[in-house]
Amino acid sequence: MMTRKQVALTLGSIVLTVLMMGACAVQPAEPAVLRLATTTSTQDSGLLDAILPNFESKCGCRVDVVAVGTGQALELGAQGDADVVLVHSRKAEDQFVADGNARERFDVMVNDFIIVGPRNDPAGISRMTLAKDALKSIRDAQARFASRGDKSGTHNKELSIWSSLGITPTQEMAWYNSVGQGMGETLIFANETSAYTLTDRGTYLSTQDKLPNLIVLVGGSNLAENQDKALLNPYGVMAVNPDTHPGVNFDLAMQFVGWLTSPETQAKIGAYGLDKFGQPLFYPNAGK
Repeated sequence: MMTRKQVALTLGSIVLTVLMMGACAVQPAEPAVLRLATTTSTQDSGLLDAILPNFESKCGCRVDVVAVGTGQALELGAQGDADVVLVHSRKAEDQFVADGNARERFDVMVNDFIIVGPRNDPAGISRMTLAKDALKSIRDAQARFASRGDKSGTHNKELSIWSSLGITPTQEMAWYNSVGQGMGETLIFANETSAYTLTDRGTYLSTQDKLPNLIVLVGGSNLAENQDKALLNPYGVMAVNPDTHPGVNFDLAMQFVGWLTSPETQAKIGAYGLDKFGQPLFYPNAGK
């Protein structure tokens, strides 16, 4: 027969076992997920990898990033398949708000576009300061040109420059190559085929180790040296409108907007790239 002490110990062991089984059965809650649709430049430059962990830690959430061209990112937002969009095509962003897909657009940062090309510069654009003059010379020389061709902010900028010249390049033109890829892939294509291309400076700087055959020909060595104001490249962030798309996580999206435009995160954006390239890849401008 068991003593009272032995019975007590046995009961205690049973209770502890039951409690432990119950604790194991309770699974931790899944973290909230923010769906961010953004451009390839924020991803390819490494900026998102540098700053997003801070937001995820602060909000206890996970950010699922879809990096595509600006046109595709805005389409995802317009379909309610993203909670927030971070893009760079101001006309398209303003239309996104006008269509009711977002309540407001917020400035985040700015960088610039440049024209890069082969070192031997067959179109002779290296001394030009305006992108439209450079593109005209490329067309006149029938020099190979690589276009993203993906409805991105960069592609839209390229098309606007051609349009200012009264030129509509097509794939049927032997010198014009529509790649249909992101900026990183387009730069690699240009490097391998000795082609010119229009790129955001940040992606070029972050991938230039893979681009031995390309150099900056129009736009200078940094944003301050870029004399063509048409090549400025502002980025905006917009939380997708819950009135239009009830399934979005608007509260978390607005937390992201507030965090991205906060002085702390803006300082991190302004510092990104300084140590490696001697210049920021993006210049914060939320305060402006």
